[in-house]
Amino acid sequence: MREMDMETENLEEHKRVLEKAYADTKTPFVIAEECLLQREKRQGIDQVHDDVERALSKEVDCIKRCQVKMKALIQKAEVQLKMNRAAQHTCDKDAKDKGHAQHVDDKMYGLRNSSGGIGFHPGVESVDNTVTIPYTWVKYTQENIRRSQHEREMSEKLRGEIDSLLRACANEMWSHFNNVNNAFQSRVQSTQDAKAKLQSHMQRTCNEIRDMERAIELLKKAIKDKEGPMKVAQTRLDERTRRINVELCNDPVMKGLQREVHEIRESVRILKDKLRRAENALIRLLKTRAQLEHDIGIKENSLQIDSKVCMGMRKNMPMDPKTGPVYTMPVSCY
Repeated sequence: MREMDMETENLEEHKRVLEKAYADTKTPFVIAEECLLQREKRQGIDQVHDDVERALSKEVDCIKRCQVKMKALIQKAEVQLKMNRAAQHTCDKDAKDKGHAQHVDDKMYGLRNSSGGIGFHPGVESVDNTVTIPYTWVKYTQENIRRSQHEREMSEKLRGEIDSLLRACANEMWSHFNNVNNAFQSRVQSTQDAKAKLQSHMQRTCNEIRDMERAIELLKKAIKDKEGPMKVAQTRLDERTRRINVELCNDPVMKGLQREVHEIRESVRILKDKLRRAENALIRLLKTRAQLEHDIGIKENSLQIDSKVCMGMRKNMPMDPKTGPVYTMPVSCY
């Protein structure tokens, strides 16, 4: 009976540890699901089913499986404890009955003709209120002992199952925990690298925009600077048309002025064409800058989610053996 008491105490302790471990899986489960939920807030090109999401999904499935197995063993332990106590109660009652019978028999064994309290009990020899015979009496006790031994064996086996489950869950959850963290670190690093490249491209684009804006200003100034010479040449031509009679001669001066006007006009045309192409290039550069700003914003949002929010939450997972027995490896209740 003492062995059964000890076994019941051991099973109760195993059940307590298992219940604590089960409770400790709730925070990692909530955090893993929250990480999946937070990562749905990623934007644009970063909304991908990446290694982190796959690792998180596997972690959630792992914790669910462990919780189901733990819950099943907790319920099994509750049933086994009832069986232990029932077997213990039966043995206790049998022992108590035997103690009472022993007391009666010892007392009767000591009776003598001179003993007090003896007397006639007519017809008592005909009374048969027995419920067993020696065979069934022995069998009853043997059955109680066998049942007690069987329940102890089942209880010990169950404790072994609890130990094995705790170790298996600890190993599996640790493995997934590390896999998720490694996936996060790799993803954060690749995102940081991509952001750095975008920022470098952004810097070059901004420099090109400044250079292009300066070039446009210079082209506009060059076009503006052509206005004076054009006015002079055209004014000279206009005034020379006012000569009279034979003086209206298409002389070398006239031809030179006409050629000068054509040259200035062609130069302005070329400058305006360059200005148009420069302004179009500037528009493209501005669009590129806007797209780069958008892409950098996407990367910053992803880094905020993965590095700050998700990894920040995962730092609060119960990794300390004092706070999370399921993460203690190896796990043992002995």
